[in-house]
Order: sequence, then C-alpha cells, then structure tokens
Amino acid sequence: MDNNNSEEKTENYKFFQNTKCEYFPCHKTTDKENFNCLFCYCPLYMLKGDCGGNFIKNHNIKDCTNCLVPHSEGNYERIMSKMKEVVKRGSDF
Repeated sequence: MDNNNSEEKTENYKFFQNTKCEYFPCHKTTDKENFNCLFCYCPLYMLKGDCGGNFIKNHNIKDCTNCLVPHSEGNYERIMSKMKEVVKRGSDF
C-alpha cells in the first residue's frame, strides 16, 4: 500500500491490552489473549440497570465482577451505542 496517497483503515483503536497491569485481567476469563482493557472503568456503570451488562446487586451496590461486556471482543460498538445516554445523564444537572 502506498502510504503517500492513502491510509490503511484499521480497527486497532477498538482494542487495548495492558498485561503489565497488576490487576490484569481484572475479571475471571478463559481468554486472556483477547481481554480488552480499553474500557478499564466501564463507562456504562452509571447507567445502573440500563447498562446492558451482567451485574448483580451486592449489599445494594452494583457489582460487575462477573461482567465481561466492556472487555470482550466485538463489544466496542455496543458500548459506544450507549454513550449518548451516558453523556445525557452526566450532563443533567
């Protein structure tokens, strides 16, 4: 590919992994190779029950220990599709 005339389009921005992190992986998984750290702190947490993830209430606190939605392959679009609602709720004061 000629780098002077066009750019190669990739989707690398949808995946990041920090294997040197002392918490890696921060959730139990059988697929460490594809564990995505891009959304280390889930931006959908504040949506409470509307996040679409696999959470439970533990002593009346949202517990996402068993949720791999932000860390799984193919969920970038799923997360980004809910960001308008995150911004809306975060801007409502």
